[in-house]
Amino acid sequence: MFYHGIKWEYVCREFPLLSPRRTVKNKKQEQLLDRLHLLQQFGLEPIHLLESDESYPPSRCIQECLAFGDTVFAFDRLSLPMWQLSSHEVGVEVLDLRTSVYIFTIAPEAKVEVLFPGIPGYRDQIPTKFL
Repeated sequence: MFYHGIKWEYVCREFPLLSPRRTVKNKKQEQLLDRLHLLQQFGLEPIHLLESDESYPPSRCIQECLAFGDTVFAFDRLSLPMWQLSSHEVGVEVLDLRTSVYIFTIAPEAKVEVLFPGIPGYRDQIPTKFL
């Protein structure tokens, strides 16, 4: 599984597709420098996701993603092309949030069931099947 952490306010603003190219004008200096590095290395600025495996369980991915936002989207597959950014991190050019299979949030204002009908949403807790 693949996991992406994001603030709910950005979900509402960018819905349904996430693409770093759409938000360049909103980036701070440090983010722009990171973007430049990624452009030099990969030719684009990818959306970052954590990939779980035996040594990197889903619960750890979810907790680490919550450090980047109040909502985590889980995907069982990603569209290609995909880049290996580090041992547990992958990147994609565009991420369609509607293709997620689970959504975890601690954002009280998140209307998961409205924007994502039919996708199981979990509020304020990680179900035991992900621990």
